[in-house]
Amino acid sequence: MPNNKLNDLDSKTWLKFQKSWFIHNPPPRKKGVLVHPAKFPETMAQDFIEFFTKKNQIVLDPMAGTGSTLIAALRAGRNSYGIELNPKYAEIAEQIIKDERSALGKQVKALKSRIINGDALKAVNYKLPTVDYVLTSPPYWDMLHAKGAETQKKRRTSADMDVFYSDDPKDLGNIHDYEKFLEMLVEIYAGLKPLLRERAYLTIIVKNIKKGGKIYPLAWDLARELSNVYTLKDEKLWLQDNQPLAPFGLGSAWVSNTFHHYCLQFRNDPEN
Repeated sequence: MPNNKLNDLDSKTWLKFQKSWFIHNPPPRKKGVLVHPAKFPETMAQDFIEFFTKKNQIVLDPMAGTGSTLIAALRAGRNSYGIELNPKYAEIAEQIIKDERSALGKQVKALKSRIINGDALKAVNYKLPTVDYVLTSPPYWDMLHAKGAETQKKRRTSADMDVFYSDDPKDLGNIHDYEKFLEMLVEIYAGLKPLLRERAYLTIIVKNIKKGGKIYPLAWDLARELSNVYTLKDEKLWLQDNQPLAPFGLGSAWVSNTFHHYCLQFRNDPEN
């Protein structure tokens, strides 16, 4: 496609990505990043980066964790910046990025990949360049504090794995009031608007939350609230079909096994 203004893909790859759902079962996590309790896969992040940017453009993740987005950007030939509140995760991300750059060699020598140990609420203060794409995934409220989750039980028995992100009061995963959590999350993403190039995209990977026997529609609430700041263009469902089923509510009540996430696509249109 000689007039392709969005990315470097051929028409066949473009059409494949436009399907509203996809199955992605990530490869096993490397030992160095197992400490982080909620990491999304570089392999999936790379697909999004390659669709919404061209080579050498700039990608930002304001909640970078251990650097999945930055690693994916390197592999895709893009510059990248990440903001991470937890100094431990920022340090892990820096080392992983260093190792990845060494493995990729000369092909990424001219690319920038920078982790900032800071607060995403202050993103505009970090002297970042204009960004061509934002790809991120927020904390799923305070669900890492839920003692009953099977994965959390396993993490509690390991000295090498964090159960939740941090004890920092600025950490959104420590806000227990849902409306306050949502308000802070919207403030962070809305605050990125001055950094984002006009008509550039923002993708948020998120899911609705079950807590105390009810659903908190985090994905839908985010879509509604951020539509006042950006244009909500679409949703794409990430399906995981390799998860074991659990008999929640068997014989008494409907409780689903939830193995999907929403990939919300926003665009920074001038009319917003």
